[in-house]
Amino acid sequence: MLRFGMSLSRPTLPSDPDELRAFAEALQAELYAKTLTIEKLKAQLAVLRRARFGRSSEKLDRDIEQLELLIGDLEEGDAESKARTAAATGAPGRAKPETARSRGRQPLPDHLPREIIRHEAACTCPACGGTVLSKLGEDEREVLEYVPSHFKVVVHVRPKLSCRGCETIVQAPMPSLPIERGRPGPALLAHVAISKYADHLPLYRQSDIYARSGVDLDRSTLADWIGQMSFLLSPLAEAIIRHAKAGASVHADDTPVPVLDPGRGKTKTGRLWVLVRDERTWGSTAPPAAAYLYSPDRKGEHAETLLGSCRGFLHADGYAGFNTLYAPEPGSQISRLIEVACWSHARRKIYDVHVATASPAAKQILDRIAALFEIEASIRGRSPAARLAVRQAQTKPLVAQLAMVLDETLAKTSAKSSLAGAIRYARTRWDALGRFTTDGRLEMTNNAAERAIRPLALGRKNYLFAGSDTGGQRAAVMYTIIETAKLNGLDPEAYLADVVDRIADHRKRCSDPT
Repeated sequence: MLRFGMSLSRPTLPSDPDELRAFAEALQAELYAKTLTIEKLKAQLAVLRRARFGRSSEKLDRDIEQLELLIGDLEEGDAESKARTAAATGAPGRAKPETARSRGRQPLPDHLPREIIRHEAACTCPACGGTVLSKLGEDEREVLEYVPSHFKVVVHVRPKLSCRGCETIVQAPMPSLPIERGRPGPALLAHVAISKYADHLPLYRQSDIYARSGVDLDRSTLADWIGQMSFLLSPLAEAIIRHAKAGASVHADDTPVPVLDPGRGKTKTGRLWVLVRDERTWGSTAPPAAAYLYSPDRKGEHAETLLGSCRGFLHADGYAGFNTLYAPEPGSQISRLIEVACWSHARRKIYDVHVATASPAAKQILDRIAALFEIEASIRGRSPAARLAVRQAQTKPLVAQLAMVLDETLAKTSAKSSLAGAIRYARTRWDALGRFTTDGRLEMTNNAAERAIRPLALGRKNYLFAGSDTGGQRAAVMYTIIETAKLNGLDPEAYLADVVDRIADHRKRCSDPT
């Protein structure tokens, strides 16, 4: 019998026909044995995979994840509603316990480092002006804070003094906290929000991560924080939306978002819309902004909500829901918005044909479109007048030549081919595609909106779905602030921590009638 592992490339082979035949049979038997061994190992591996990642196990894990997200979403909504009620009535909101409800509030872990901040009272008595004050004691308030890579406890110490002249007690006021009577500091709140909406970590996963540092923050506690933050930050998000809508040239797009639908036992499809104002490409100093809107479906009425007050130019894809925005207003010949179509969309359809068929005609069209993009790259950041001059002199003739090439190619191509479909897509939008050559403030593409949608698409892969329609609305608030910070070159976590640290006092000042 041939030894296991013997190769066909052995130095010498039998010269006798019978020996050679025996060698071949032995080799065949060895190969057959190897095949059986491989198939047996594959079968064993399949059994192990089913045991660890079987359908029932995957379904159970998914059901648990859905329930975790649904409960967390409901708790966020509850916290937001309570914050709104408290603001409307003027009564302070009662903070929920920071850990499991049955255990009540637990002391902050002793192993965390402590940072002492002393808030000294005035040196004189506010009642009588006396300068001889005796110490009665001091109050301490522990606030759990987050520093990148580790937690710490900030201890606010406020010495309490008594005036010997009139016995008036003097003490510095406690600095306001983002969540009244709560224990999270602004940096920790910002970190939780960024982890959820920018890094796509659901709250129950964050809870597991914090537990590794010995800090017990259950999902319900984190959900309470997110809900109250959404209430605090909504005025800022509304201000960003107003700024975005005021742009003379804006970009819009939308993307599907799976949303839990408990009554049906499955998910439904909501939409997150984005409106981007980014005028840096033509030298404007207006800060860029990305405004998001959630809707439970893709009806045109939501496009009206997002863009109805806008005036000027709209960069968008061919979504029919925008058509009413391009129509003249009643009693006028002037449209609210003028359509600017996207060359990236038109090019992508031609590119797909070229990749699938290696069509020389598609390659020629792609080369001509590439020349247009090269001109755009050379004038990025220049003034509108300078951009318009270059486009009129260089781009406009190339666009006219491209139109003739497309028409000639379409005439020679089967009407049912994918290339013909791609050409028709471009030619039916030709006026809107060429509009960027008429105004230096316009862009050749809608890439600004597509870039603003990309983080949501990444989150959809990792985050799976939103917990409810109200969860989608909270996501729109948070995305508006986070993505606008990123557009302005800011660290979104540092920016959010600063805003959360100050916005509670700002709201009180704004609501104070005096």
